[in-house]
Amino acid sequence: MPEILSERRDRVALITLNRPDTLNALVGDMREALRDALQDAGRDPEVGAVVVTGTGRGFCSGGDVKFMEEVMSRGGRFEEFRPLVEAGREVVRAIHAIEKPVIAAVNGAAAGGGMGLALSCDIRWASDRARFAQSFARIGLHPDWGSLHALPRLAGPSRALELMWTGDLIDAAEALRLGIVSRVLPQDSLLPETLAFADRLARGPSVALAEIKRSVRASMSMTLEETLMREIEAQERCWNTHDAREGIGAFREKRAPRYEGR
Repeated sequence: MPEILSERRDRVALITLNRPDTLNALVGDMREALRDALQDAGRDPEVGAVVVTGTGRGFCSGGDVKFMEEVMSRGGRFEEFRPLVEAGREVVRAIHAIEKPVIAAVNGAAAGGGMGLALSCDIRWASDRARFAQSFARIGLHPDWGSLHALPRLAGPSRALELMWTGDLIDAAEALRLGIVSRVLPQDSLLPETLAFADRLARGPSVALAEIKRSVRASMSMTLEETLMREIEAQERCWNTHDAREGIGAFREKRAPRYEGR
């Protein structure tokens, strides 16, 4: 079986990490395959939303420590390890480049780069069996996969430092309390409910959703005046779409809108 599975569920692209025997640890060219699957979903006009999950008991347990041991045994040159770190960066960039909603369905352990992968998605829904760890410092390393950008913004600098310094596991309830995930669901309900939510978004006004995604990301570094201007500019782009006319008309006529993404 491929280590990265990609399938269509109507207008939703479901991308699944598929190494359940290692809790979906990222080995070999999995990062490149994951990046390619994400980019394909982003380019596909028939896809309106993307869901990322894992098979078995884990979402993603991070990098391949066995490979790290092999590099250390050969002298520990960082240049041998750098391509894996850079490949993780490319996955994060691919997620950020997708204009559609990208949702992580965290079905189990999300550690190290696996937690970074989840953090890079727009929304994270978790199983009640999910666990999260910034486990890098436990082996003397620094967080990557965009964790440095995402975690302080979600949990605050102090809590982010605590999680990064200790590498301690937190459960789904604590992740929800900290704002790392926005919903916790029973294990058996996680994927069906996440797919249903993704399908709802996929059928929405895609231009408006893309503008909202860009605006929320950009707002994290904007002043109030800059955000006010951004709102006006984005509103103009949305106003001039077919979907805006359809949405307003459907509201007036008390019927469900039929959006076309234009």
